[in-house]
Amino acid sequence: MLSAPAYSEKLKQFSIILFPILITQLGLYSMTFLDTTMSGKVSPEDLAGVAVGSSIWVPVYTGLSGIFMAITPMAGQLAGAKKTKDIPFTVIQGLYLSIFMTALIITAGFFILNPLLSFLPLEEKVEVIAKNYLIALSFGILPLFLYGVLRSFIDSLGMTRITMWITLTALPVNFVLNYLFIFGNLGFPELGGAGAGVATGITYWITAIITIAILTQHPSLASFSLFSHFYKVSLQKWREILAIGMPIGFAIFFETSIFAAVTLFMSEYNTVTIASHQAAMNFASFLYMIPLSISMALTIVIGYEAGAKRWKDAKEYSYLGILMGICLSLLTAAVIFFFRGFIASIYTENADVLQLTKTFLIYAIFFQMSDAIAAPIQGALRGYKDVQFTFYTALISYWAIGLPLGYVLAQYTSLQAFGYWIGLIAGLASGAIGLSLRLGRTQKLVQDTPSKNLQ
Repeated sequence: MLSAPAYSEKLKQFSIILFPILITQLGLYSMTFLDTTMSGKVSPEDLAGVAVGSSIWVPVYTGLSGIFMAITPMAGQLAGAKKTKDIPFTVIQGLYLSIFMTALIITAGFFILNPLLSFLPLEEKVEVIAKNYLIALSFGILPLFLYGVLRSFIDSLGMTRITMWITLTALPVNFVLNYLFIFGNLGFPELGGAGAGVATGITYWITAIITIAILTQHPSLASFSLFSHFYKVSLQKWREILAIGMPIGFAIFFETSIFAAVTLFMSEYNTVTIASHQAAMNFASFLYMIPLSISMALTIVIGYEAGAKRWKDAKEYSYLGILMGICLSLLTAAVIFFFRGFIASIYTENADVLQLTKTFLIYAIFFQMSDAIAAPIQGALRGYKDVQFTFYTALISYWAIGLPLGYVLAQYTSLQAFGYWIGLIAGLASGAIGLSLRLGRTQKLVQDTPSKNLQ
């Protein structure tokens, strides 16, 4: 990370940081994308089973991993303030916390998974596939969380190309493992949708091992000597990480869980509707990696500038990121509209699922603009360590506005399943409006009281 006074220099530095993050996020999401699309080639039941399993897993994973995203602004502000000696202690405590979180989620899953799946009105085969998918995936939770902490540390230094290459290395591994375990090729067991969980769990382990090796060998990263000193568990540092990370994690959880909740509500419809909904939602979520990447890049650059008390530069970065998000959202909306038939064919060969997916994709277009504004603003606010408002905004806009409206439209109008999508669109739009107002207030506050710590 370097200071970039001129706007053109900011654009260059932001692009250098953003592009690897985008490739990384697309690569990480491609694992879920591959799970869904390759499972859909087996049968609609396998596609639906993985859809339900993913709908349970993704909110949990993104919510908890969001906690570890606190490492990015914490380490970034330390780097901006030239306090690099304090960074290793923070990162190691994040690793300790990730191990503790892994134990909690596995324990909770042991008691909750069966009752949850039994509660849902699923076809028996779909329920079995979802359960086996989640059990297999659980063996990769620990390395996934460890990687989340280490990636946040690497990215906070602006070294986003490293995590990009790690992901690009892991992606073909995941594809090959899916090919082996889903379809039973080369003598491996044919596990169908559950095989996607096995493949992804193994890939998470490989990703974590590669990351640790790089941290000990790369000259710039090895200089931090992360693993050369033993640090005792510090509950005080855990509280500091959680004070920033919990609002981030819960905000992400509220956002992702509403999509999961809609998928679970969809279980009252037939398998064709579930599969079509999941295919369209999967692609829309894939495109969401663009504004999400902008958000993560903004957290890095604004965190660095905030640590150095360069508030004007931080403000200019925020505007740059939002403008870029809007422009790219217009492009992705056009892609969905003109190529929705081709997109649907990626997921399925079933004629009924194909046709319904094309209709759902029309609704997905309206996600783009709200995401293009809301996601970058969230990243900017995290860079300032202003995270509480994002948490409350997510709770209200998604769960007090989006889901209730969607339920009413689905249950009491002729829209049926499409009503849930309209509710989601309304929730995203209200969240974008609230976050826009908050960013303006935060930027004014830090300029008026530059010594104030926003938490």
